Amino acid sequence: MTGAVLSPGMAAFILFGLFFLLMFMRVPVAFALGLACLPALIIEPRLDTMTLMQETFNAYNSFILLAVPFFLLTANLMNAGGTTERLMRLSRTMVGHFPGGLAQINVVLSLFFAGISGSSTADAASQSKIFIEAQTREGYDLSFSVAITAVSAVMAVIVPPSILMIVWGGILTVSIGALFLAGMLPGLLIALAQMATVHGYAKARGYQTYPRASWRDFFCSAWVSIPALMTPGIIIGGKIFGWFTATESACIAVLYAGVLSLLVYREMDAKGLWAALVDTGKLAGITLFCVGTASCFGWLLAYYKIPEAILTGVSAWDMGFLATGLFISLVFLVVGCFLDAIPAIIICAPILEPLAKAVSMDPVHFAMVGIVSLAFGLVTPPYGLCLLIACAIAGIRMRDALRDVGIMLVPMFLVLGLVIMWPQISLFLPSLISPEFLR
Repeated sequence: MTGAVLSPGMAAFILFGLFFLLMFMRVPVAFALGLACLPALIIEPRLDTMTLMQETFNAYNSFILLAVPFFLLTANLMNAGGTTERLMRLSRTMVGHFPGGLAQINVVLSLFFAGISGSSTADAASQSKIFIEAQTREGYDLSFSVAITAVSAVMAVIVPPSILMIVWGGILTVSIGALFLAGMLPGLLIALAQMATVHGYAKARGYQTYPRASWRDFFCSAWVSIPALMTPGIIIGGKIFGWFTATESACIAVLYAGVLSLLVYREMDAKGLWAALVDTGKLAGITLFCVGTASCFGWLLAYYKIPEAILTGVSAWDMGFLATGLFISLVFLVVGCFLDAIPAIIICAPILEPLAKAVSMDPVHFAMVGIVSLAFGLVTPPYGLCLLIACAIAGIRMRDALRDVGIMLVPMFLVLGLVIMWPQISLFLPSLISPEFLR
């Protein structure tokens, strides 16, 4: 925008420099993003500090963002209503006889729960309370128990319905139905990679294995779990077939979870309902506050034409399709170490989108590269929110679990490489079921 007092370079230095300084001082991310905007708003005569409030509230004026608290509430209602216990019994009949049975159950339950919650932090909190102590009682190393619980929780942002997909679709106007379909195969590949890692650990350390369940036990557990397993089908199917929008599907999921917990399983009382509502309010408040301040930060980047300045330099490298995909992934991997995934999408995705378009990368493939890359930041320091939650519940320091986390991330990096190199891993299901969602 012409007439700006600050040059793009100076504005970028102030915005990013102050943000990282505040992060170093352990200021919460949402506040750091907002406070980093203030100097530019004060210096620039055409702007004022009210712009921070205006742009923050403009970000909330989005119908699609209503899906975020509703998906969180769905997960909390399912937890309070006994769904988790039923899915855990089903997981045990499926993979309990594999080496490292309880850790295998941990991974499979995370995969099931990812299809309900859309939130990795909610998954990490609930799974940590269930599995960490149980695994250590059965002889698993504490650092391994923490690591596999935190790492498996990241599937919730990749497997639909993912909150990150909803935010990405709203920011860059990409079909959320296509994103939901695109996340299925990468999510399954990551689950298989984690199960293979557990298998290796179990063989090396002699972790306990359960007896093989009978077919009767499996079918009984599956029958009881069918109502819970229908939740992702209702959410994803309704969105894909155009029966309702993403926000409407989240509302229907809440109603379905409430009926399931109160009338079908009958394990949720008034106290459990109140706890689910309170927990949802806390998580949604944190998430949406980050959305607001990150939107103002992103608006200032656009005001000073910082993305154009960055792209001018990067475009001169003349990268091909694969190099561009790797560069996009690297940016999100680095940013995800310092920033929550939602503000990272709001700030970085619009900057990187022209690079993806320049090499004819499908918007859905671009989204999956970004989302899968950001998932790593949930378990890598210094941010690593899922790892922080698991360590806090286990009562250990983050650095005590980093070695095992690093080992578990290696096969996941291989999956990320496959997603970048072979777009059909992400695009196969959307092109098969709803090709009109693709470019």
